[in-house]
Amino acid sequence: MAEAFNDLALPADKADRYATVAGEIASVLEGEPNRVARMATVASMLANSFAHYFWTGFYVVDEAKGDELVVGPYQGTLGCMRIAFGRGVCGAAAASRQTQLVADVHAFPGHIACDSRSASEIVAPVFDADGRLIAVFDVDSETPAAFDDVDREWLERILAQVFSKSF
Repeated sequence: MAEAFNDLALPADKADRYATVAGEIASVLEGEPNRVARMATVASMLANSFAHYFWTGFYVVDEAKGDELVVGPYQGTLGCMRIAFGRGVCGAAAASRQTQLVADVHAFPGHIACDSRSASEIVAPVFDADGRLIAVFDVDSETPAAFDDVDREWLERILAQVFSKSF
């Protein structure tokens, strides 16, 4: 199925594009229980579907520490290795369990510049079937104010579809 996705003509409208990609992600991952494989696939398919995505990936809750994220599967330049809950946009999403939509990362208190080219960011929490926070999904853009409520709605929907099921 992944080969078919690579040749798929995606709609120009952002919401329609997300809907199409969400369907493709569900199809590719059907029956796949491995969380790392699911994260890698989501990061890859979303990164390759949207021109405004500069860095796309997961920071996973470090179970040994409980209040720290460690870099997981991603697409893009080198990511930060570890981020404490409450620190930067990813840490804020982890601590609050709420999606963070940031038009200007340089104005965000405590922003962590893993790559100085990032200008805006969206970070959504990722929950397992029991409602436990397992990761955050981080997308950066080189364009200021690149993300909006359409991105928020669809990312939250895709992440719930992929990670909130029991296998």
